[in-house]
Amino acid sequence: MEIKKLAEVQDYAAEKMKKISLFSTERVQCDQYCLEPGQAQKPHAHAGEDKLYYIVEGSGKVAVGSEEKAIGAGEIVIAPAGVDHGITNGAGGRMRVLVFMAPNAHFEGGGHGHEKKGHDHGHGHGHGHGHDHGHKHGHGGGCGC
Repeated sequence: MEIKKLAEVQDYAAEKMKKISLFSTERVQCDQYCLEPGQAQKPHAHAGEDKLYYIVEGSGKVAVGSEEKAIGAGEIVIAPAGVDHGITNGAGGRMRVLVFMAPNAHFEGGGHGHEKKGHDHGHGHGHGHGHDHGHKHGHGGGCGC
């Protein structure tokens, strides 16, 4: 049995939000996003995966479809498959978000990692966003979605 303490697996970077892979199976992907003030995940959609954002710490805004709302610690929101979604940290401090995606369309079998397919949409402080294609990640990796 694997048990992880979220407070022990957090990591932040000035250049863009950090995405930490916690668990990955063919049925579900679970990550922790760590955002510094002003960092965001660019709006994007997944054709065949629903995504849940649970705010562990901090506050900001979440966009799902044409709606954007304030969200804070202890709140959860769903982004249905095929609907644009993204999250932005406010200016008040760090933000940690527990993220679940199901089914896990990026799972490539075995271990805790999976092959990235697509783009890393995390970015911060107006520096744009990076693109990452076809790289394998183990512990601490993460889907680039």
